[in-house]
Amino acid sequence: MSAQTILRMDGIAKSFGSVPAIRSAHLEAHGGQAVAVMGANGAGKSTLMNILGGVVISDSGRIAIDGVEINLRSPRDATRHGIAFVHQELTMFPTMTVAENIFIDGMPSERGFIRMPDMIRQSEVLLTRLGCNIPPETPVEQLSIGDRQLVEIARALRHQARIIIFDEPTSSLTGPERERLFSVIRGLKAEGAVIIYITHFLDEIFSVCEQIAVMRNGETVWTSPMSDIDPAKVVHLMLGIAEAEGRIRAPVAAGGDALLSVSGLGRRGALQDVNFEIRRGEIVGLWGLLGSGRTELLRALIGLDPIDGGTIRWRGGASADEIAPADLHRHVGIVTEDRRGEGIHLPLSVAQNIALPNLRSLLNKWRLIGQEREAPLADDMIKRLQIKVSSRQQPVGTLSGGNQQKVVFARWLATNPRLFLLDEPTRGLDVSAKAEIMKLIVELAEQGCSCLIVSSELQELMRVCDRYLVISRGRLIGDLPGSATSAELMHSIATIN
Repeated sequence: MSAQTILRMDGIAKSFGSVPAIRSAHLEAHGGQAVAVMGANGAGKSTLMNILGGVVISDSGRIAIDGVEINLRSPRDATRHGIAFVHQELTMFPTMTVAENIFIDGMPSERGFIRMPDMIRQSEVLLTRLGCNIPPETPVEQLSIGDRQLVEIARALRHQARIIIFDEPTSSLTGPERERLFSVIRGLKAEGAVIIYITHFLDEIFSVCEQIAVMRNGETVWTSPMSDIDPAKVVHLMLGIAEAEGRIRAPVAAGGDALLSVSGLGRRGALQDVNFEIRRGEIVGLWGLLGSGRTELLRALIGLDPIDGGTIRWRGGASADEIAPADLHRHVGIVTEDRRGEGIHLPLSVAQNIALPNLRSLLNKWRLIGQEREAPLADDMIKRLQIKVSSRQQPVGTLSGGNQQKVVFARWLATNPRLFLLDEPTRGLDVSAKAEIMKLIVELAEQGCSCLIVSSELQELMRVCDRYLVISRGRLIGDLPGSATSAELMHSIATIN
């Protein structure tokens, strides 16, 4: 006998201004089952769940619970209909107790006074239901992330939630905490609850989910039982791998000594025993799903995040010497995934943005920034990268996305780096701008600059990379040649460990 359909979402669409976040999404969930909602970054998963959670109002579409159409205009509406949201960033009040957090939106009271004994007793019942023995009087700030998550689930149960959304629930959990969460989810399913599970870890969905819905570019492109799909198929559907455009250059087998050598690099909860090398003029793709540790590795290399151990060696001259991440930072160019938030200063001019990492070289004899030096530098970079501007004084915020990204490259090119760390360098760009950026990366390599590049778009990586490092859960699990096929690359991250 098939499970009862509790939730149906059909034809959901949502745009923010002129930008469509969801074009046509649908989701069906059954009582006592978990459905995995999968998709690459920007696929529309979060927007769809925010609509279900009442945080965002859809432009069109239909939501029904038990066959009855409902309107969700606020989180309170969602709560009233038995929908709860366990967010990735837990919404806890750390200085308050466990019981106070569970009842934060409705503490039992009488004549204006909170009935603390009742609140503690009811909290104990909810926590026991989850197999948790945390004393309700404990301040939340004393709890681990895993225990805080159980407190948030208890808060959902207090509202008798029938549909519980888990957004990246294991991203900050230890192994034992992860297994405990899975046990809790199995218990909730046994009670008939609907679980909607969002994650980037493929092994998890095959452990806890019975159904899957895959989203891509704001649309639901696949729904099926888990038994009808395998990890490689999930990756293929998420990324929508099509025939890639031709390579900008054939893979190059870089010779000579390593420019950068990393051994045993680790950071608790993010990176585990990372070992690799990059040679002069080599373009290396760091390939993995979102949440695999790609950005964390780049940040750790240059000291933006602390490391617990490991050795980094840099060939500044004839020999490769050990170097601290903060010192390596001075030798590399950095293109972050958030160019508008971290890569450029939007109100400043193109010339000022290009000058910022190069201020020391621009100082005149009075230790002031010399315009006679700043202007030629900006003009040279504008010409070299073919940045489309009215003048060097044009504010960067008025440029197109592709030209803003070129300014980010220009800032660092002026420092003559021997290594570029590129985190999603083509994100948010149109096809033409993407092609220009990828050609620029190849030009840098041909001039002897090495590049370590992260991209969620496999077809972009396959146009330029000489080699691929495969990362999963903070570990490098593969080193593939530039000749690797899309099937081989997808299979490398689809293997369940």
